[in-house]
Amino acid sequence: MLEHLRFFGAVLLASLLFAKAEINIEGPAGWAAGLPTWRVENRWTRLFLGRKPLTGYHAYMFGTLAFLCHVPYFVGLAALTARSEARVMSFFILFCIVEDFLWFALNPAFGLSRFKADAVWWHRSTWWLFAPRDYFVFGPVAIALYWYSRTY
Repeated sequence: MLEHLRFFGAVLLASLLFAKAEINIEGPAGWAAGLPTWRVENRWTRLFLGRKPLTGYHAYMFGTLAFLCHVPYFVGLAALTARSEARVMSFFILFCIVEDFLWFALNPAFGLSRFKADAVWWHRSTWWLFAPRDYFVFGPVAIALYWYSRTY
């Protein structure tokens, strides 16, 4: 039980810290709309990002986060195995989902009252029920990866 609390507590704390940083960077303009960064929109970004443009901001932020999740392998603190990589990917995916939700919940320009498809242009085309499609698709993937990572 302590293992689960540590893992999910770390996801929550990392997501909270990053959401607060991103709120300070982006302000009310989500998906880097107000930032001086490059943007690419084509069939590949529509396919993989749900019609959101790929921005320099997101490419470098997600790249940095993915790298940081793997640092223990590079510095010799962990052995790279299928199960350890499943744990890392579970953390990364859950982090992305929780951080995205907290960005809305904690952002004074949004809040939970504006967590709706019509108020969020970058998720509008992929909104399912009460949240972005990514939450429903990748959430179970992350949980399955976590479950796999802890089975022996």
